[in-house]
Amino acid sequence: MKIKLVSVLLVLISGCTIEAGVNANENLSASPAQRHSLLNKEKWIHGSVDCKTNQDASVDVYRHDQSSFILRQNKCLTFEAPFIYVLVGERKILVFDTGAMSDTDGFSLYEEIKKAAGAEVISKRDILVIHSHGHSDHYQGDEQFADQSNVTLVGPSAKEMKSYFGFNEWPMGQSTIDLGNRKLTVIPTPGHQEESITIYDYQNKWLLTGDTLYPGMIYIKNWDEYKLSIDRLDKFSKSHEISAILGAHIEMTANPSEYYQIGSTYQPNEAQLDLAVSHLHKLNAALQHSSKAEKIDFDEFTIQPMGLLQKSISNVARWFTQ
Repeated sequence: MKIKLVSVLLVLISGCTIEAGVNANENLSASPAQRHSLLNKEKWIHGSVDCKTNQDASVDVYRHDQSSFILRQNKCLTFEAPFIYVLVGERKILVFDTGAMSDTDGFSLYEEIKKAAGAEVISKRDILVIHSHGHSDHYQGDEQFADQSNVTLVGPSAKEMKSYFGFNEWPMGQSTIDLGNRKLTVIPTPGHQEESITIYDYQNKWLLTGDTLYPGMIYIKNWDEYKLSIDRLDKFSKSHEISAILGAHIEMTANPSEYYQIGSTYQPNEAQLDLAVSHLHKLNAALQHSSKAEKIDFDEFTIQPMGLLQKSISNVARWFTQ
């Protein structure tokens, strides 16, 4: 409960400190409505005007193919509505983030994944649970996996994550996950938060960026680290094909540069989840040309540096996971 309260306070204060900055929209050639989505899903469950009347499932499950799943938690149950990625290999299953709801909410992410992928698939494979970073809306479901015999749960702390992946010179280097005929690369991308990582899936050519890059208001704790992280991702993208950049939230509307208020539980006209690699290139160019930490607006996301108070609250929240 303490973690949730601190996290909510951080988000609410973050929403009250937005200042004018650079507008980089002219650098992007297509608005959200003009781009073609890679995903065969036009609309996610997006909450209700009155959540007391909401009849949607606790989680929206999208099956991209037989071995790739994207889950989104119901905005009426958690306004964060994070996305969770499940990638199935021949020997292992990766669960990237566990969301903002614990089993005390009458919801089991483990059972939802078992239902989506199939009980037989789950029973014959080990499950690896990792996190895009250590904010609580990305690990609240961990306890649903902790007692499962076939699960390796890597906690959201810096110590556990760096130890498991062998990052001895963080944030330099990369690590590889072999799911069995399905290779993944783990790339350190601190900036939004100290332990942030990005996953590249060679099968789908997906770049899974967590809160480092997604259609929304992206708060940056360490500006210099973020610039270096985006630069590393940009360089990576020039030697690896990327079909889509998939983050952990949708906070933008389908209208250019328009986003929903923090805490919104109803988002009827959302932007699409996936971003294009061109957005990564343009973001990197804008960051590398910036001489100071400042708000930068794009049609499909905004980069916003945290203030001193925000950073202090973030440090308090982070203390619980270290």
